[in-house]
Amino acid sequence: MLDYYGLMSRNNRLITLTLAAACLCGSVFGASPTVENPTNSNLDGELFYQLLISEISVRSGDNSSAYALMLNAARKANSPLLYERAVEIALRARSGNAALDAAKAWAHAFPLSVQANRFQLQILLGMNKISETQEPIKRELASLAPMERATAISQLPRYFSRTADKRLAANVLEKTLASELTNRLTGPSAWAAIGAMRLQAEDAEGALDAAQRGAALNEAAEEPVLLATALIRPKAPAAEAMVRTYLTRKPTADVRMAYARSLINAQRYAEAYAQTLALTKERPDFADAWLMRGSLELQDTKLALAESSLSTYLTLNPPPDDNANSVAMSRGLVQAYLLLAQVAEQGQKLDAAKAYLQKIDSPADALQVQRRYAGILARQGKLEEARLVIRAVPELQASDALDKINAELQLLRDNRQYAAAYELLGEAVVKYPADTELVYDLAMLAEKVGKPDEMESLLRKVMLAKPDYHHAYNALGYSLADRNVRLSEARQLIEKALAFAPNDPFIVDSLAWVEFRSGNSAEALRLLEGAFRARPDAEIAAHLGEVLWASGQRDQATAIWKEGIALNPNNETLLETMRRLRGKP
Repeated sequence: MLDYYGLMSRNNRLITLTLAAACLCGSVFGASPTVENPTNSNLDGELFYQLLISEISVRSGDNSSAYALMLNAARKANSPLLYERAVEIALRARSGNAALDAAKAWAHAFPLSVQANRFQLQILLGMNKISETQEPIKRELASLAPMERATAISQLPRYFSRTADKRLAANVLEKTLASELTNRLTGPSAWAAIGAMRLQAEDAEGALDAAQRGAALNEAAEEPVLLATALIRPKAPAAEAMVRTYLTRKPTADVRMAYARSLINAQRYAEAYAQTLALTKERPDFADAWLMRGSLELQDTKLALAESSLSTYLTLNPPPDDNANSVAMSRGLVQAYLLLAQVAEQGQKLDAAKAYLQKIDSPADALQVQRRYAGILARQGKLEEARLVIRAVPELQASDALDKINAELQLLRDNRQYAAAYELLGEAVVKYPADTELVYDLAMLAEKVGKPDEMESLLRKVMLAKPDYHHAYNALGYSLADRNVRLSEARQLIEKALAFAPNDPFIVDSLAWVEFRSGNSAEALRLLEGAFRARPDAEIAAHLGEVLWASGQRDQATAIWKEGIALNPNNETLLETMRRLRGKP
């Protein structure tokens, strides 16, 4: 269904006699008596009455009559404002066809009206009449100078972002832009726009072809290369080759940044970092490059470098003045302060970390900020104060209440306050009984507080409510195996979990634990080695080390445990295993 209110919202306004007279350039009402040669108004008694009845009909909910009267008045008065009002009435009534008819009438009466054309285009898009958008787009572009036209063409894929048939949209856009495709100035943007639509239609090969065609028109144009950065993947080397060739010339900062983002998405962090180094050297005033550079340095635990880069970002992109309360804090500033807080926290400068968090003024990020602030308070031994900090976060939308509960639960888990977490989650499950995730989490905490029977009961409740929730089968099967009871049933549960999530390393780990408890150490070792290769994890390392230890391979066990400690030095299963078998962590 067309979301007319989201498409173009307008304040509801009553067109009174005075406003109608003014918009129709009337001189009877409101014209200065000293003006010579006053223009006669189109507003006569009949038209005024028609307008008045139309607006009264709107107020009474009779939108159909209101629309007909207003459109008729617009035609009589030849008034753009009244045409617009007719469109608004139709949109309020959620009548797309009527709104489109009024917009077309408006555009016909005023062929040069940019606003009428835009209304028509937006309504067509909202009604998913993609094939009919060609002419309005052409008229929109024809009214622009070449440079402005190139910019407008680049924005066209956004128009079709909610279109269901992306392939059709790509074809329509290509036909619409046919006259631009050989133009050296606007052609690169046109091909990039077509390529973006092809990419939305999951035609990566066609998108790459469009990028290459656009670059062939003008090798210095950035739009096709920006498209190519979105196509970088192992099986498409030509896209990255195209980007690298462009970078050997005089690249724009936007292209180098886009390439760095693609490398980050591909987890090629060292190469992404090299791009940020190059960019901050080429454009030391380009703030976003310093922000990305700082985040990569923090990820690599280069704390001093990260702090320097992030501080440079703040110098180039300072926060708004304290008096500028109406200015929202930018996403970049929020991220910079969050990263600086992490730098300080990792450097054991907890008060400095809190100071950075206190600088963030962004209601949308309040829970994330306060969650981190609470974590620091907990590290300082102020757990109850930390819980109050999370509870005090304003709830801006319905989901915020549950998000706050989950944040507090994680805080308690991180600090091993399992009894308090169990109590809090028990209250949450009463409030949200249909939330499967909460019931599952409560089951996990029931085991932590020594209530295995309750854990099993809750997990079976999850299985009944959501039969494909493989985590429940795996959790119960592992719990039985870990307690070395009902091993046959444990195997069945875990195999059922694997049927839903084949080769999941954690479920394979559970199956290996059943094999180990059943005396099949060789099979357990095979499974655990495969699981650890697929997903290096401290928990899997604990089990693999124990099987190796029990098999007499103690040096290998110790080596695996060291790897696990490097992955997560606080993993309880790993620490408990090492203490139990070696007498020390």
